[in-house]
Amino acid sequence: MTSQVSSPAEQADAALVGGQRSSGSGGEGKEVRRLDRVIIRFAGDSGDGMQLTGDRFTSETASFGNDLSTLPNFPAEIRAPAGTLPGVSSFQLHFADHDILTPGDAPNVLVAMNPAALKANLADVPRGAEIIVNTDEFTKRPMAKVGYDTSPLEDGSLSAYNVHPVPLTTLTIEALKDFGLSRKEAERSKNMFALGLLSWMYHRPTEGTEKFLRDKFAKKPDIAEANVTAFRAGWNFGETTEDFAVSYEVAPATKAFPTGTYRNISGNLALSYGLVAASRQADLPLYLGSYPITPASDILHELSKHKNFGVRTFQAEDEIAGIGAALGAAFGGSLAVTTTSGPGVALKSETIGLAVSLELPLLIVDIQRGGPSTGLPTKTEQADLLQAMYGRNGEAPVPIVAPRTPADCFDAALEAARIALTYRTPVFLLSDGYLANGSEPWRIPEVAELPDLRVQFASGPNHVTVDGTEVFWPYKRDEHTLARPWAVPGTPGLEHRIGGIEKQDGTGNISYDPANHDFMVRTRQAKVDGIEVPDIEVDDPTDDSGQGAGTLVVGWGSTYGPITAAVRRVRGAGERIAQAHLRHLNPFPRNLGEVLARYDKVIVPEMNLGQLATLLRAKYLVDARSHTQVSGMPFKAEQLAEVFKEAIND
Repeated sequence: MTSQVSSPAEQADAALVGGQRSSGSGGEGKEVRRLDRVIIRFAGDSGDGMQLTGDRFTSETASFGNDLSTLPNFPAEIRAPAGTLPGVSSFQLHFADHDILTPGDAPNVLVAMNPAALKANLADVPRGAEIIVNTDEFTKRPMAKVGYDTSPLEDGSLSAYNVHPVPLTTLTIEALKDFGLSRKEAERSKNMFALGLLSWMYHRPTEGTEKFLRDKFAKKPDIAEANVTAFRAGWNFGETTEDFAVSYEVAPATKAFPTGTYRNISGNLALSYGLVAASRQADLPLYLGSYPITPASDILHELSKHKNFGVRTFQAEDEIAGIGAALGAAFGGSLAVTTTSGPGVALKSETIGLAVSLELPLLIVDIQRGGPSTGLPTKTEQADLLQAMYGRNGEAPVPIVAPRTPADCFDAALEAARIALTYRTPVFLLSDGYLANGSEPWRIPEVAELPDLRVQFASGPNHVTVDGTEVFWPYKRDEHTLARPWAVPGTPGLEHRIGGIEKQDGTGNISYDPANHDFMVRTRQAKVDGIEVPDIEVDDPTDDSGQGAGTLVVGWGSTYGPITAAVRRVRGAGERIAQAHLRHLNPFPRNLGEVLARYDKVIVPEMNLGQLATLLRAKYLVDARSHTQVSGMPFKAEQLAEVFKEAIND
């Protein structure tokens, strides 16, 4: 989860397989070993059901009470060529009996459904790890596709690993021989056989998966029972085969969670729930104008299910129409949202500028992915920060909020809505593919814990002219927030003019006056600069003499998990290092300059080429050191820990 207290178990996070706590004997004489943490990666063709397999294992792990973090990784193509390296799909799950923050640097167990899956993932697997391979796929043609001249199962190249050769396809077909399925139909259940085997190995609950399969295939009960049978066959295989002489237990993370009701949640789902909660707390209908784009589409899919909460979703013909409809809904009095990824932000930029000019609340949700252009649709990146900050013509300031974990996407959505509604401004919510698709336990909040976001619409005249006439001025501002009034169209007496041409202060009439334009530009900037955001908190443990760290790590967005895990490792090695993480990127917290000035060295890890570091250097004149990565994958904690140690000792 997100606790920053470093326990002995957490300090041992660098171990390859997690500390062995105890061992004993299981049923039928098999040994049971207790571990504190395990990292499992399922890998196969994009049609092998690896995401479903990983998701089901994750759900049962969450219900068991472990802390967990996941990393789905899949091809950009809808259906990549079978058996090829570009077509490999994988799902990594890190679960533990204590507080964890990342999906893990390297898997302790790799389940490889074919030669491509083995070859694509082997470089990440540490020596001594377990590899379960589907031997049925290691024939001449599939191996030749990925460049294997000889079978890696026979040529000794896997001697450094604990390899379990399992004919998954054959065993699945044999288990389903009484169902009258074709060979191809039966083969599709081999992922459930693998899931059953892994569920036995790690003592995962099974009832939830069986119920899920029966619900999923309710209209095809024979298929449902076939999958349940394959799942049970995998479990029984682990229980009876001599190749798996040991099973493992990872106890629930009872000390990692505050008291409450928890569920496993992905970033996009948490963000969707946050938007629904924001609309309910604001007592406003929620309107989403969107065009499907990976990895943001799941938000559109989810919100379309919640008409009962006053949610209206519109799948537009393109990105421009999506945000245009959303801005129209904002004018009409809705909590308006548009969702997209980086390429879509570029298309929406003119309408975002219009929202700045109209000063209407609008949430622009950008689930960042690799770029430029259409880039890497299924890979993660943080490279839209400067686009969100400056990517419009003219001076068009927009507040920016960024969640740090999948579960935090819920709270970040509420915060973005608070800013948009209070200050009458469009707001960027910058998530990314890593957060969107990853998952972790989330404590479901009580309604009483949620902020009150209700707003007052304009209901009558707000200005008296020189001749004593009462009129409505759409740009007469609140003296504290500088927000203009929000008037619902059709309210008698509140007719006013809107459009993208510069407004006259107060009246909102079209104005080409140079002095007025200068005033309005500065006023819109002052409104954003004046947004109240919490001070940034610094995690800086002091030694016995009260001396703090000399090095500060500053992050934003999804780098929180890897940075925090790396900081724990560095502290576990006896070094002092401080950490601060930004949620608000425009405006920055008011104490940020003072915080940065306290440290001799400031390191900024980012999944871009140094965009936040550039902003910090420009605004605060600090020598912020960038550590960057643009591989489409999240940072590894071990890698960052080495970077931090080098910086401390530099």
